[in-house]
Amino acid sequence: MLNKLIIENYALIDRLEIDFSEGFSVITGETGAGKSILLGALSLILGQRADSSVLLDKNRKCIVEGTFGIRHYPLKEFFVSNDLDFDSQLILRREIQQNGKSRAFINDTPVNLPLIKELGEKLINIHSQHSIITLNDADFQLAVIDSFAGISGMVGEYRENYSSYTGLEKERNRLVEKENRARNEKEWLLFQLDELKASALHEGEQEDAEQRLAILSHAKEIRTKLAKANFLLTGDPVNVLGMISELISLVAGIGELHPGLKEIAGRLRSNQIDLNDIQQEIARIEETIEINPAEAEALTNRLDLIYRLQKKHNAGTVRELVTISDDLEKRLKEVDSLQDQILLLEKDLAVRYRNLIKNAADISGIRKNSLPEFESKIREILSKLALLDARVVIKLEPLPGLTKDGSDRIRFLFSANKGIPEDEISKIASGGELSRLMLGIKSLISEKNLLPTIIFDEIDIGVSGEIAAKVGSILKSMASKMQVIAITHLPQIAGKGRVHYSVYKVSEKETVRSLIRKLSTEERVVEIAKMLSNEKITESAYKTAKELMKN
Repeated sequence: MLNKLIIENYALIDRLEIDFSEGFSVITGETGAGKSILLGALSLILGQRADSSVLLDKNRKCIVEGTFGIRHYPLKEFFVSNDLDFDSQLILRREIQQNGKSRAFINDTPVNLPLIKELGEKLINIHSQHSIITLNDADFQLAVIDSFAGISGMVGEYRENYSSYTGLEKERNRLVEKENRARNEKEWLLFQLDELKASALHEGEQEDAEQRLAILSHAKEIRTKLAKANFLLTGDPVNVLGMISELISLVAGIGELHPGLKEIAGRLRSNQIDLNDIQQEIARIEETIEINPAEAEALTNRLDLIYRLQKKHNAGTVRELVTISDDLEKRLKEVDSLQDQILLLEKDLAVRYRNLIKNAADISGIRKNSLPEFESKIREILSKLALLDARVVIKLEPLPGLTKDGSDRIRFLFSANKGIPEDEISKIASGGELSRLMLGIKSLISEKNLLPTIIFDEIDIGVSGEIAAKVGSILKSMASKMQVIAITHLPQIAGKGRVHYSVYKVSEKETVRSLIRKLSTEERVVEIAKMLSNEKITESAYKTAKELMKN
């Protein structure tokens, strides 16, 4: 239940701190005093979005903090699954910064807005005038029956399975589409792969071929120049090696006469050895150089193939072409495996669909069986609210296929009077009838699925007098099982409250502030008397106020 609400710098509120009690509490106040502002602030810690326009003082941030007692409610699993610390006392806090950005906290742990909203929905249900509009919504109507029948969890599990099923369906459809595209391009992939495989490419061959072709293309020039070099080294009567030998003899012959000449002689001998090696290598290379037009043509053709493949596949090297070949092979294997994947998915989908059909049938059966009791109880409640001849008839119709909610379509039909056929609620119910019908529905749901707190914002729209008193009695009855807070303009409802709060405005210089205070017993009598006599308290109104509080 909601134990405390602290509001700072929100709309007309500078700072408020309200302690709430269990049971039935009422909040009253003049129109415009700030009752709706309280709900607006409360909605922030329940996940409502906001911006800096809510700030009273634009230089300060807005803070809304709610303290809840959750010891007796099954919320521990929520905390564990979201990695949050669980405590019997829960604090939800929301901060709106001056720049419009907001922060949300659960027990001082920063969380995102969807998470605090999810938790808020487990703590408080706010019933406002807008909520009455949802009576005509088919999703809401179905949720009402599921809640009354106690199968909300079962339906939630079905929805998860349905969502998983539709997700797999999308994956199957994606694979089928991919397979269709792949089948169309399979021949092209095969052609490209066969072409690359047939070329028998291997890494490094392009460089080797380019080098070998360069030699073959200049073979005549190379041989000629190597032959001339060999001739200069050994063949010419005045050849290089012969001249070196003569130099060595000359220098070595006088080596004993000058110490520097020995070193020169040694260097000459070293050069002689190098030149001999060079001559032999030139001779060897000359022997290997051959003029071979056929090999040159073959290499040219091979390189042309490599260059063409590189251009075609936008590759720079043979290694890249080999990688492309491997990728093509992999893609072709994937094409072949797609059908296997699709077949496995089809089998899985078939099993899941059979389970969904069974679960939907079970849900449908429970819904159908709960309808007579629901119709009877709602008729009983409406009778207490002076709708003696009102009837609610619920049509549960089968759908041709499955939806996220099962295999049913639902319609709430209503008639307030004898002899008037039941029809869609939106077509036949007045504002007062809608309010009483929604109250009856909320009352039934609260019996089956207890929330910690429910807040009614002007549930008394369209009702008055004796009916208002009966509305108050129903709210008081609901409060025996949960915390009920009602914002009301009617003294008959205000008199039923166990605790009474008054919202009022105070003018301070150039500003107006909204405040709230808990009323004492005497203050409650005065407040209700004002509601009865339009602010001017008469003796009769005072006595009536006391009587309303006794009842």
